[in-house]
Amino acid sequence: MKYTRLTKQQLDELQQEFINFLATQSITGEEWAKLKVEKPEVAEDELDVFSDLIWEGVLTKVSYLENVSAQQMHLFQLTEKEMKLISVKVMNPDIDLTTHVGFGWFKKNWQSDFVEYLTASKAYGQDRNLDKFNLIQQGAVITKGDLYKWFDSMIA
Repeated sequence: MKYTRLTKQQLDELQQEFINFLATQSITGEEWAKLKVEKPEVAEDELDVFSDLIWEGVLTKVSYLENVSAQQMHLFQLTEKEMKLISVKVMNPDIDLTTHVGFGWFKKNWQSDFVEYLTASKAYGQDRNLDKFNLIQQGAVITKGDLYKWFDSMIA
């Protein structure tokens, strides 16, 4: 397995896609029920293959990721050739960017001496989607990139 298995909730939401996946493997609903009981390891393998296929599709389309913690924001643009980063660090220990109040403070004070910025870029390793997946595993979430685009226009 290249990535991680989808959660039960994710699998439930992708039920129709999973049925279609099983159909491409020539596995009927009845055969699937039997497989889960008689050969659970084979059923587990099918879930893993399906999960990897879904992750590949999602990761191929991802263009922006955000990882926001109390004092920092890591905003990523994932281009064809590299990962671009805008890193924001709040130097005021009383501010928590993950709260409405803290982010409100940040919006008013983003140009103050209490906020530091860093930009960087890095080429992908051998597997671009795996690099993206690792960022997600570290806490990043997929976004439309509004925050990245705004910062990019302000600090460019």
